[in-house]
Order: sequence, then structure tokens, then C-alpha cells
Amino acid sequence: MLKTLRSVVRFRPPRVRAADRRLSGVANVADYRRIARRRLPRGVFDYVDGGAEDEVTLRRNSEAFRRLEFRPRVLSDVGQVDISTSLLGRHLPAPVVLAPTGFTRIVTPGGELDVARAAARAGLPYTLSTMATRSVEEVAAVSDGPKWFQVYVWRDRALVTDLLARAAASGYQAIVITVDTAVLGRRERDVRRGFTLPPKIGPRTVIDGALHPAWTWNFVRAEPITFANATGATAGDGSTAVRLADYINGQFDPSLSWRDLDWFRAKWDGPIVLKGVQTASDAKTAAAAGVQAIALSNHGGRQLDGAPVPLEHLADVAEAVPDHVEIICDGGIRRGSDIVKALALGARACMIGRAYLYGLGAAGERGVDGVLGLLADDMRRTMALLGRRSVAELGADVVCWRDRGSFQA
Repeated sequence: MLKTLRSVVRFRPPRVRAADRRLSGVANVADYRRIARRRLPRGVFDYVDGGAEDEVTLRRNSEAFRRLEFRPRVLSDVGQVDISTSLLGRHLPAPVVLAPTGFTRIVTPGGELDVARAAARAGLPYTLSTMATRSVEEVAAVSDGPKWFQVYVWRDRALVTDLLARAAASGYQAIVITVDTAVLGRRERDVRRGFTLPPKIGPRTVIDGALHPAWTWNFVRAEPITFANATGATAGDGSTAVRLADYINGQFDPSLSWRDLDWFRAKWDGPIVLKGVQTASDAKTAAAAGVQAIALSNHGGRQLDGAPVPLEHLADVAEAVPDHVEIICDGGIRRGSDIVKALALGARACMIGRAYLYGLGAAGERGVDGVLGLLADDMRRTMALLGRRSVAELGADVVCWRDRGSFQA
């Protein structure tokens, strides 16, 4: 009997490290989100997780992927599946770009450095935000992977010029001009909590910190958090607590227009990605203005509630722009199958932001590794089940809108 029992029962080896125990049951990005929600103070989690106003667009970004179904082919010899692609003239092992996220050190002390190292290991582009809490140079020092620099356009153009020069000197390969923040969207979770960057200490903050001792201990031991790329600038560096809406509305230039792209081309000798395009007509204008890529994006539902959902308009945008203008789909990506759907509708790659922040909040740098690995594995499995061996074989014939009654053409 004992021999029989040994043949069918295997004891799981004990997991000594807390992180190992925490991550042992993770199966998808939603699991990372669940763990991050438990580990982070509520105000910090809401800053990462929340959207504008009623968060209708935030929800619809992800829901759109559920409404797009696959049309698989069988007996297609998928013994080898290749998910690699090229973007801006460079080979990528997967069609994924890590999106810019501001104030990342609110999640972990390493912040952007943790994310950049994970992206470099995966060979994927990491996009550093103007509003980052680690500088252009600090990120370059820890990452030999592909790096892009995201530009928020400040009123002080001399400061923007300096940032572009620093990015070029540090080996950043492209700039991403964000064009959907003439003013900051109203993020009502932050309003309700009186959330500032960095957080101001009050009774609610103390209680929240006491309930999340690991995060609090790391936060109080780390150096002060600032907008690292603006340290010492007249525009302010975030070293004192500010409401993000006040900061952006006071420092960012709402007069930015299409004619300003000429100014950027004169200051930057490299690819330009325009992030925040939301319609086919603006995509055509961007292509005519000479940008190399468009990030079809509604800022993750954090700006205009009720904005167009990128996936729903992706095919129209792909049809509107010439082939040499590459499209990056941004918003709502939670699974590798979501990336496959976006590629089928005409995207060259997808941007992820919240997905990797959930991993960061759940397990730091290791969590970002985990999210990137999950997305890549999901892609390979999905493509094999679709009967597609490479991203070049992904076209509109593999997807169908469930509630539109016809296949995309």
C-alpha cells in the first residue's frame, strides 16, 4: 500500500522565499494584478489601476479584445512558431513595447530601473517617460537593451531640447511624442483619495501604510522620489507634493500642434513615434507629417472618458496609412492572445503599461519578467492553435467581431 501511495503522490517541495510562495499560483496578468492590489497601498494601486471619470474607456479597452474571436485553421504544421518581428528597422523577439509610465518608483524603490532591466533581458524596447523617477542616464546605465524616450512637451522648449540631447547621448533609439495631454484627464480615484506625487502623509496614509508594511518599509528607506529628468529645472521636479493635474496643466504646453513636428525633426535625428493618435484622419495627417510610427492609444483610458477604443479602430487606421508607417496598438493588453488579435488587424506591435506595472507591484523586477514571459508564451500557444507559424501569417482572415456578424476584411 505504501508503495502504491508513493507511486501516485508527489509532495511539493517547500517554498522558503515569500516571493516564491506568492507567485506559485500565478497563471495570468490578472493574477499579478490581484497580488499587486493586496501588496500596494490602496492609493498607489488606484494610481496604477485607475482611469478617467467613470472609467468607461478603461473597461472597454480590454472588453474589445473579448469581442474579437478567432478563426483557427487545423493541420497546419505548427511544430515551430516564431513570434519575432521588426519595428523601426530593428528585430524584436516579440511584438511588444513597454509603454512609458510616470512615477514608477511609487510601486517599487527601483522603479524604472527594475522595468528597464527586465525589458533588456527580454530584448524588448523600454520607453522611459519624461515624468520618470529615474533619469535618462540612470536607465541607460542599467540597460543595454533597446530604449525609447517619451516626450511630454513642456512650455520650456530649452528644457525639452536638453532632454532630447541627453537621450541621444545615452543611446536611446527613438522618441515617443505623447499628444493626448493638452490637459490632464480627471482621474477620480486620485481625486477621492487626495492623491499627490509624492504622497502626502495624513491619517489615511498612515493607516494604509501600516496595512502594507513591506511597501512602507521600502518606501521610507529609499531616497526621495522626484521627477528625475526635471531635477533642478525651473519647471519643477516634483520634490514637493503636487497634484498631478496641477503640475501637468501648469507645465505642459497645450498649444502643441502639427507644425511642432518640424521642430522635433530638427532636434532629433532618429525615428519619431506619435502616441495618442485616435482616429484614421489624424493617422493620415501624422503619416503625411513624416513620423515613422503611430501609437494608436487613448492613454489607457486615463484621459478622455468615451474616447475611441484602439482595437475597434485599428483596421481603419491600418487602411488609412501607407505601409511604411508602422502602427503600435496601445490599451487593454492583458494576454498574448490580445497581441495576436491586434497584429491580425494591422498592428506591427503592441504597447503594455498596466500589465507590467501589475507584475512590478506583485514581485518587483521578477514580476515584470513573469509578465513578459507569460505574454510571449501566450502568443506562441495562440498562434499554434490558430495554425499560424509566424506573425507574417496573421491577417484579418483569422479574426471575427462577434457582434458585427462578419469577418474583418
